[in-house]
Amino acid sequence: MLIFEILFYSFIVVILIQIVFYGFIFSNFSFKQKELSSFNAVIHPISVIVCAKNEAKNLKKYLPLILEQDYPKFEIILINDASADKTLKVMERFKAEHENIKIVNVKSIEAFWGNKKYALTLGIKASTYDHLLFTDADCKPLSNQWIKEMSSHFSREKSIVIGYGAYKKTPKSFLNKLIRFETLLTAVQYFSYAKLGQPYMAVGRNLAYTKSVFFEARGFMNHMNIKSGDDDLFINEVATKTNTALCISKDGFTESIPKSTYADWLIQKRRHISTAKHYKTLHKVLLSLFYASQLSFFVLATVLISALLYWKIVVGLILLRYCILYVSLILASKKLNEKDLIPYFPLLELFLVISQFSIFIKNLTSKPNHWK
Repeated sequence: MLIFEILFYSFIVVILIQIVFYGFIFSNFSFKQKELSSFNAVIHPISVIVCAKNEAKNLKKYLPLILEQDYPKFEIILINDASADKTLKVMERFKAEHENIKIVNVKSIEAFWGNKKYALTLGIKASTYDHLLFTDADCKPLSNQWIKEMSSHFSREKSIVIGYGAYKKTPKSFLNKLIRFETLLTAVQYFSYAKLGQPYMAVGRNLAYTKSVFFEARGFMNHMNIKSGDDDLFINEVATKTNTALCISKDGFTESIPKSTYADWLIQKRRHISTAKHYKTLHKVLLSLFYASQLSFFVLATVLISALLYWKIVVGLILLRYCILYVSLILASKKLNEKDLIPYFPLLELFLVISQFSIFIKNLTSKPNHWK
């Protein structure tokens, strides 16, 4: 039948698109050497900025790990974003014991209610140093060299440093593996595009840039009305081939607490994905093409296998696609310390595609919530 012939040739096109992504674009991260840090360069004083909303427990647990960093000169800007718990009291307790802590207490105002960008802007303005390093209150550095690793990539040309923000491993949890696989695949994409000279996003859990870059771009003003995107929309706007560096050293990673229920994770991803429509056109086209080709692969493969049309060729193309996917993602997972995910790649990819399609449909019918 003609319809199956069309589907077969469409499947070949989809496979070719997937090979281009996994075999060529993503190989810019998977196969190439990491960027070397410049420990012999000038040691920049660093302002570490932590924005917290109802994070009293996490601040008690993770703030000491930032205070213990092996770095000669840094301050910590703690932003209390109108918390309803004891976040401010915890901050004040730490400040009483450490001279390098500064607190910015943000009050809710109607114009910027629930907008993290407003709180971050006040924190940035309160910082002493030009070089800023961002993380979240529920996030911990994985070594006492975190500040040193991230800041070492600053130079006269490089004013933005993109790092990796992992999620904590939870044994025997498929949801945890799914969350971490999505994080891995997203990181492979933004690291790969950055290496190709097209940086398009970063995660606020582990990101650094200069105050000069922030104010030259008028801060978050161009997207202040969008309540999410303090990290990816800002980077999409200001990052270029020449001003962006990558930190892919395991000592420079951070680790956050993942969501514990599928519903909570979907809400979080809805908020993140909703910002993508505001990316630059080229980035939107490339990301849409990749996700569309993923969904099409599973749909077309299922239909063609069921119809037994050219099934030997179809199976061969499926195996070829998975071989390239495995080679690319295995190398990436080793770089990002996510090796335990390797045996589950096919299943995780399938569930991720289904979840992303569900998020896409939900975002068409309703708007995601603001941060916390």
